[in-house]
Amino acid sequence: MNYTDARTLIDRAIDKAAQIGARGAFAVVGSDGAVVSASRMDGDEAGGMARARSKAWISATQQIPSTVHHDRVWKLPPPIGVGFVACSPEANFPGAGAMPLRDGSGEIVAGFSASGCSIGPFVDLPGIDRRHLIAEGKPANAEDLIVQWALGLDYEGQHGDDANRWQETFGELPTEAGLGYSDAPAAAQPRHLQAVDLVDRIVAEAHRRDVRVAVTVCDRGGDPVQQDAMPGSNTAASIVAEAVARSAARFELPSDEVRADLAALLPIPGATAPGGLPIRAAALAGAVGVGGPAPELCREIAGAVLG
Repeated sequence: MNYTDARTLIDRAIDKAAQIGARGAFAVVGSDGAVVSASRMDGDEAGGMARARSKAWISATQQIPSTVHHDRVWKLPPPIGVGFVACSPEANFPGAGAMPLRDGSGEIVAGFSASGCSIGPFVDLPGIDRRHLIAEGKPANAEDLIVQWALGLDYEGQHGDDANRWQETFGELPTEAGLGYSDAPAAAQPRHLQAVDLVDRIVAEAHRRDVRVAVTVCDRGGDPVQQDAMPGSNTAASIVAEAVARSAARFELPSDEVRADLAALLPIPGATAPGGLPIRAAALAGAVGVGGPAPELCREIAGAVLG
């Protein structure tokens, strides 16, 4: 799957999330386990992106909805579940809700997922108009509604008893068709749009140099805001881009000027190879990281765009 197609799906999900008053992150992971595209909405917490990527990885590589994987894992003896994560560390958050994506021939090519501060199996969102959590007459939770609406699927809850959550929150089950599957207007997401624009300019510079890269834009805490991988980039590219961006963001230095022993102290370690540069623009403070080709070339590409 191309990252531009993945972005179209993610943007659709962002619009629906904003419509119902939820905030979170969305990820598309290819069947090879590499990130294709991922976005974090303005105002979402740190950590949501990592959870979304983990669930999307599970759905893509195991080729099943992640709720099926979740049901299998919790029934296994603990050593087997622990062993699965040890062998597949990207699957360290085996939550429900991710769905596989198929190409025109029906082959599973990716997984799509969501998570975040208010995207989960929730119905008690602050100020929610409960009509937005009714999907064609069915009680729905925020995460499954957003994901399945974005994919154009009929609603089917992936997190257990939607009816019970509804009754606990609203006191009664819905008796109307609801607004959950209504069209969603374009969401106002200025930070997200600035991050996408920065990625696009770096991709254009990489095209000019005839190389294939992955790009990560992080906030000041080193948590990804936007991630994209160009078709043909190696599967390590997105990992490297995130790691150098994290070091540059946390220390507010080019990643190759950060001492390796200090980068290793971060809760999620950063990398000290060239390729990460700090961003000091107020609305998008943090860093950008480029990975894929030689680290020195990645630094040149990022520097050419940031000036």
